[in-house]
Amino acid sequence: MRIETLRNEIAACGLDGMLVTDPLNRRYLCGFTGSTATLLVTAERAMIAIDFRYFERADRESPDWEQVRVQTTHQQAVADMVHEAGVRCLGIESDHLTLAQHADLRQALEDVELAPVKGLFLPMRAIKDATEVAILRRAVACADAAFAYLCTVIRPGMTERQVAWELESHMRTHGATATSFPLIVGSGPNGALPHAGFTDRAIQAGEPIVMDFGALIDGYCSDITRTICLGNADERYEEIWRLVLEAQQAVETQLRPGMTGKEADAIARDLFAARGYGEQFGHGLGHGVGLAIHETPFMSRLADEVIIEEGMVVTVEPGLYLPGWGGVRIEDIVLIGAEGVEVLTRSPKEPVLNM
Repeated sequence: MRIETLRNEIAACGLDGMLVTDPLNRRYLCGFTGSTATLLVTAERAMIAIDFRYFERADRESPDWEQVRVQTTHQQAVADMVHEAGVRCLGIESDHLTLAQHADLRQALEDVELAPVKGLFLPMRAIKDATEVAILRRAVACADAAFAYLCTVIRPGMTERQVAWELESHMRTHGATATSFPLIVGSGPNGALPHAGFTDRAIQAGEPIVMDFGALIDGYCSDITRTICLGNADERYEEIWRLVLEAQQAVETQLRPGMTGKEADAIARDLFAARGYGEQFGHGLGHGVGLAIHETPFMSRLADEVIIEEGMVVTVEPGLYLPGWGGVRIEDIVLIGAEGVEVLTRSPKEPVLNM
């Protein structure tokens, strides 16, 4: 199905074939997980150029693809593959190839027209099939379990680094290949940095702790953010935390297929602005999640041409950030259905973790 969709796109672009070099697009198309390979798809053929390290892996993961085994250099094998397939106009992934790689390809294929193609796979990958959704559910559940575990061990005096390790180690020992992205644990004023990372700062009772993390399972990412406070919280934190939750719930109630990314973003943004916090929400509402942690569609004030469609899996992550004080972000992953969304993230949303 995926390869037929690609073939239709190739024909619509007036190409004889498409060279696929991006590792995520490669995996999406043929299932190959190795670090080095190049795919060539034409109307009649589906070929994969690989070296000795991956012969057996390609047999296992991409059994329906013709193998072109590298004997000299990978670049020469690709050139031989293109010539053997009779390609005269070749699509290349211009948003992946470097200038140096393009120059090498140009030298190896002097008699072939190289046609730059950008974003060809993004619409395809944006709509998840049942297999992808099942894997994403597992990745979300792995992150949820890590948060549940963390709530049993986190204490004042632990450093942000220690909290990040507790989350990561739990995910890795409960099914994750890796984390989806470098973890974020921002306590106190560090929480005002949306992508804070983590430091050796000791967490204090009564301050906000923003934790953003995710599990990578079978190549697919999850993404969750929870903000908690250990012990008693002040009125300011309670006000901001509940406003962020209100904004998230408003989006998850109203988000529908057919909306633009800008319209979805405005649900939260307008609510914040009406309460006097419009300037404290500086990033977009959310993004697609799949083989990449950030992929189409994007929901932001700039996304007026992005259309939300059934089958997309996106994050809903409004947040407010006050320099010198901290921040609050609450993030779920949701599946877009015909009439609304299914929230895949199950972790509880509570402002305070009682010790």
